[in-house]
This record gives sequence, structure tokens and C-alpha cells, in this order.
Amino acid sequence: MELSTLTNTPGARTARKRVGRGCGSGLGKTSGRGHKGQNARKGHKHKLQFEGGQMPLVRRLPKRGFNNARFNDKALAVNLSDLEKNFEAGAEVTPETLAQKGFWDNKQPKLKLLAKGELTKKLTVKGVPVSAAAKAKIEAVGGSVA
Repeated sequence: MELSTLTNTPGARTARKRVGRGCGSGLGKTSGRGHKGQNARKGHKHKLQFEGGQMPLVRRLPKRGFNNARFNDKALAVNLSDLEKNFEAGAEVTPETLAQKGFWDNKQPKLKLLAKGELTKKLTVKGVPVSAAAKAKIEAVGGSVA
């Protein structure tokens, strides 16, 4: 490969549209803007939902309900059965070790340990929120939750 042989793939670079350069160009006279009207004017910009001064659909429809999406924090659930499969007896379970095992990444803001499944290994859980039932099961097999 040499610099003199490099080329763009077809369609990677397109020529800019040269408007108002005579009728033969296909974009002369009105320069692709049609005849008259708001859209033909210089500086024409309006909002996406603008309907020519008519009351927009968004404002014509009634507002109903309540959306809690901004405040609804969802936690990623990790079950005791997952810990049973992926951790050795006596291991320490932290957010870092869970990330290394592929349970958690930074895209999920929160994480919580739930009691689904059985646990037979003694584990030490640190820095991970744990449900009350999961805490009871961990402590029942001799593990600890900090």
C-alpha cells in the first residue's frame, strides 16, 4: 500500500449542492425551494412540531398521568444461584469481583444481591447492597455481609 494508491470508497465523498447556477444545472431559478411560501424565504427555520401557527398537536391533546422515569432507579439483580456457580468457597464478593466475572458494568448504575437460588458456600460480601432474605441465607451457611 502506498499513499499514491489510496482512494475513497465510492460514495464516501459527495460533491456539495451548487444551487442557483442556471436552469441547466437542475437547481437554478428557485434553487430547489419551490415557489413562494414560508419555506422559500431566506432564514427559514421553525421548530419540529411547528404547524404554521395552528395550535400544535402536542398542545391540543390533554396531559394525563404521571411519569416517574427520571426518579425510578432500577438496580441490576444478582442472585445467590449466580454466586454459587461463579465463586469459590471463602471468596470475597465485591462490585469489582462481580464486574470481573461479567455480572456488572458501569452502564448499570446500581446493583443488588437477591435471595433467588440456594447457597452452600461460605462467602464474604462487601460493598454490595443485599436484600434481607439474601443476607439471612448467606449468614445461615457461615458467610458474612459487611
